[in-house]
Amino acid sequence: QLQLVESGGDLVQPGGSLRLSCAASGFTLDDAGIGWFRQAPGKEREGVSCISRREYYKRSVNGRFTISRDNAKNTVYLEMNSLKPEDTAVYYCAAVLSVQAGCLTIPSWYTYWGQGTQVTVSS
Repeated sequence: QLQLVESGGDLVQPGGSLRLSCAASGFTLDDAGIGWFRQAPGKEREGVSCISRREYYKRSVNGRFTISRDNAKNTVYLEMNSLKPEDTAVYYCAAVLSVQAGCLTIPSWYTYWGQGTQVTVSS
């Protein structure tokens, strides 16, 4: 059974850091595209970053967030630094299999989704 489980969300002060994890089971990351999305209350889900053969970042997080993949642990990470209140949201990871090129941060491109983890940036 294919599953994605996010963890690492927390309450953090502005300027702080968090590392989110997305642990995959039932498939390997080698040929998968993995995306991180977030959804704030009353807003649409938006793509933050993705990784496959290349990486992509939403402009507002570029330079602050870093996506990485540990194939041995079958886990994708999202390192978030210099966090701002506007980063507050539920963060989701998503997967699509058999990706041979780049990735997209369009929700409909992904097949499998995790349950989400809450990130709150507040003083």
